Amino acid sequence: MFKHALATPGLKVIFGTDAVAGAHGRNVEELVCRVQKGGQSPIDAITSATSLGAEALRLGDQIGSIAPGFQADLVAVQGDPTKDITALRRVMFVMKGGKIYRNER
Repeated sequence: MFKHALATPGLKVIFGTDAVAGAHGRNVEELVCRVQKGGQSPIDAITSATSLGAEALRLGDQIGSIAPGFQADLVAVQGDPTKDITALRRVMFVMKGGKIYRNER
């Protein structure tokens, strides 16, 4: 069904979660699966979880992109996730609302 959705012209495939206890913090695995097994491009998978998700929540003017005036929620990973989606598993830096929560060197 996922591959069929990707092949539907104009359909926005948005990342979402109904994670329950124990699954929280493992959401990246769905993005990895979408790319490796579902055939979605890495950049489309990332976009589905960022700007498209924000747009679906009608918050696209506040979150989901890196732009002046937007909330500063950033994640930096080791590697290039547009070439290797598993780089999203290697988080090195997290900033939410301008506050640094994780900063590994």
